[in-house]
Amino acid sequence: MSYGSFQYANLTVDRPTITLTETIIASVEVTHIADRDGDEVVQLDLHQRHGLAIRLVRELKGFRRIALAAGETRTVQFDVGPDERRSWNAAVHDWVTDTSTFDIWVGGDSTAELTTTFEVTAQ
Repeated sequence: MSYGSFQYANLTVDRPTITLTETIIASVEVTHIADRDGDEVVQLDLHQRHGLAIRLVRELKGFRRIALAAGETRTVQFDVGPDERRSWNAAVHDWVTDTSTFDIWVGGDSTAELTTTFEVTAQ
């Protein structure tokens, strides 16, 4: 557990559209705004807006534990590929990866407000 305070900014993806087999890189800047060193667990949640299976509103798809000095800013990156986007489809009894709009949230917990989107297309 950390007693620091952390600020998140500039959440971006390396491109706005990818195909079913490609991976995007999501990046966020994390700043430790306390006066002593601390650790933070940076979390990435994902939501698929539509598809063949019903999805949770937010699914934890990645996390990184980082140590930051007081006042330090670091860029944290996450790969979001087919494995992170796939979901179990009970109708076909298999994992599926759909074309869709995806929402990403990054922050210190599941209530993170910093968000961006990307599209997955067939081609």
